[in-house]
Amino acid sequence: MSNSRELHVAILASPGIGHLNPVLRLGRRLTTLVNNIKVTILVVSSTMSPPTSTLLQSLGVEKEAEIEIIGLPPVDISHLITPTTQVVTQICMINREALPAVKSTIAAMNNRPDALIVDLFGTEAIPIAKEFNIPKYVFITTNAWNTTLWVYVQVLDKQVQGQYLDQEEPFEIPGCKPVRPEIVVDPMWDREDQRYFEYLRVGMELSLSDGVMINTWEELEPVSIRALRQNEVLHGILKVPVYPIGPLSRPAEPSGLKDEEVRKWLDKQQADSVLYVSFGSGGTLSAEQIIELAWGLELSNQKFIWVVRPPIDGSFDGAFFSVGETGSSNDGPRFLPPGYTSRVQERGLLLPIWGQQVEILNHKSVGGFMSHCGWNSTLETIAAGVPIIGWPLYAEQALNATMLSQELGVAICPDVLPGRTIVLRQEIAIMVRRVMGEKDGKIMREKIRMLQESGKNALSEGASSYNSMIEVVRDIELRLSES
Repeated sequence: MSNSRELHVAILASPGIGHLNPVLRLGRRLTTLVNNIKVTILVVSSTMSPPTSTLLQSLGVEKEAEIEIIGLPPVDISHLITPTTQVVTQICMINREALPAVKSTIAAMNNRPDALIVDLFGTEAIPIAKEFNIPKYVFITTNAWNTTLWVYVQVLDKQVQGQYLDQEEPFEIPGCKPVRPEIVVDPMWDREDQRYFEYLRVGMELSLSDGVMINTWEELEPVSIRALRQNEVLHGILKVPVYPIGPLSRPAEPSGLKDEEVRKWLDKQQADSVLYVSFGSGGTLSAEQIIELAWGLELSNQKFIWVVRPPIDGSFDGAFFSVGETGSSNDGPRFLPPGYTSRVQERGLLLPIWGQQVEILNHKSVGGFMSHCGWNSTLETIAAGVPIIGWPLYAEQALNATMLSQELGVAICPDVLPGRTIVLRQEIAIMVRRVMGEKDGKIMREKIRMLQESGKNALSEGASSYNSMIEVVRDIELRLSES
């Protein structure tokens, strides 16, 4: 697409790799889709999170030719939080404290932005766009089903008595799939906690924007998207246009795996024979669950690569802001069963803290992914065509896992929700054998490769997500011409 004048779009990214990653993909999508467009990404961070340069490096991004990336001065919220302050609350606090820096940075630009896009936790920056008299949009980095719940929770807040987790019946969302109480997003686990009120606030502030972009596509979630656009109740709450523009995910590096040990090990394995195990940039397990997972992988007799993090009991998102030490002994990490590394060395590879996820998933020998089902990882595994063992931990991950397993048929999940109850080694071994086996694994692999093709098609010229992104740009131009 070509436009008559150069457009400058600023995008605000909340703290953490999980937010910066999709914002980078959105920026890249804009610059490749539209001629004469400049994108500036403003990255919010805190004194307790890694520097912006470190986050970019971990995402394999040194610099973007068409994108300017500005790391805002880290803010200090240590005086605002306690040991029990939840991650969602902390993200909102960091964004709130960064608002003066966002405003001053935009004001100091020689080429002021023509539009401001904020990610899902940056809605308090919308009034800054109003001050500069520029169009403002929200980028939802997760899916449409989660968005319907986020929009509708302001209604549920008035209807539901007591805690959401204590309810017996599913929550009916008009025109959309109901949500069972046990899979609601983690801000809804405790209605007395501040993160619930932050979640409520964001859902209401979506309507302060000029439009909501969602990292999904029409063909994947037709029911939820239709409910957001056409349903009398939901559209009456949201009130602004909805633009499905995904799937936007990080592509595999052309150079492939940088870790020579991992690459050589994978090259020796048969096609679709290796399970990749990772719980995202922030996910952590309890010490007891790590032991059960270790035994389950061993008992499965399947080959695997496991990104191993030290346990942080009582916190499933304990690695969100910081990375711990592995605490290795002579025979692997101390928190694994004695002698574990020696016993599994022929068919298991342990990676401390981090792995090149996209590149590993796209290796021909990888045939399954045990995942927390964060939306970034979900899109990456769909793009790689790899079936999933769903292991949701926090945020909207239980919703995602439910959609992947029960609706799309590309995942299997434990009988109990991980984190609420320990998933035992026997069940883990059975799930691994199922997803890597010829029967269930083959069926799921065929289904997810159909989704892989659907996602590619949605981004192609003239297709649904392509057209949605073009509509956003035209909306910006129209609003600028009228201002």
